[in-house]
Amino acid sequence: MIYDNNNGGEYAKYFIQQLREPANMGTPEFKELYKQFAKRILWIDGDVCPGAFQMNTAWYCAPAPRDPIFTEHTHDYEELIGFYGSDPEDPYNLNGVIEFTFNGEAHRLTKSTLIFCPGGVPHNPMRILEVDRPIFHFSVVMNKNYDGEATYK
Repeated sequence: MIYDNNNGGEYAKYFIQQLREPANMGTPEFKELYKQFAKRILWIDGDVCPGAFQMNTAWYCAPAPRDPIFTEHTHDYEELIGFYGSDPEDPYNLNGVIEFTFNGEAHRLTKSTLIFCPGGVPHNPMRILEVDRPIFHFSVVMNKNYDGEATYK
């Protein structure tokens, strides 16, 4: 049996094709601010799909209207963070500039980048300085939900 676009079948719940906004990702004001520079694509966690770990995907389309957009925080669990340029002819060119701080060290990113954050290590602030072409962003945490100490002031 073939099911088109998650329409039926015993395992349809494992195919996430529609955004379900995370409940715990900032205040209503922050969610409105986020829409000014980013477009969330899909989100999965243990609430969206029982048994899943958390992953977020989004396009960054403009510099953030507030600097920095994300403040320093830590988690008890590991996190993988990615930033990818959107030029298929030059996939390592970020076509923008992101500044990401890791345990107090600020790093300017102009190339597609993966960042592994061990549990307990402070990371951010993050600054989106330039966006010449959309930047694909994702984050993965090895936890059922994103319940870290992230603050959005």
